[in-house]
Amino acid sequence: MYSVAEVAEATGLCVATLYNMRTRGEITFRKAGRRTIILREDLERMIDKLSVCPAEPSPHRR
Repeated sequence: MYSVAEVAEATGLCVATLYNMRTRGEITFRKAGRRTIILREDLERMIDKLSVCPAEPSPHRR
């Protein structure tokens, strides 16, 4: 399990973005006492749902 701050640091997303994703139902937060946590399974599920960026063509060499 990870804190929201740990997920933000690991993914490069800001904390506000993660909270917005939660509001949209894209990631699940859980409470453990006073802590807000994200389970590894929930993080992996969120990552699996992200769209795939197509590879950019490499520039031609002359």
